[in-house]
Amino acid sequence: MTELSQDQQIAFEAAAFRRLVAHLRERSDVQNIDLMNLAGFCRNCLSNWYREAAEASGMEMSKDDSREIIYGMPYEEWRQRYQTDASADQKAAFERNRPKE
Repeated sequence: MTELSQDQQIAFEAAAFRRLVAHLRERSDVQNIDLMNLAGFCRNCLSNWYREAAEASGMEMSKDDSREIIYGMPYEEWRQRYQTDASADQKAAFERNRPKE
């Protein structure tokens, strides 16, 4: 594998993250429960990870602020525009697949 400098690695990871976020914004038809059932993470997970990274670097960030960064709009607005009720099958799959504490 090609050796990357730390700056290159950070730049490439940031570019990939921005592309993932843009893709998820374009795919508003894909519900968070679908992402959780298939991949084990969703937009809310990304926003939590973003906020945790900010806080680890000493920057305070609210849950609402990090969600707006990921969703591209306030979370409640996204929910009103795009979120649908989960089907019984989606809920059952979520219960089967979610991590057990």
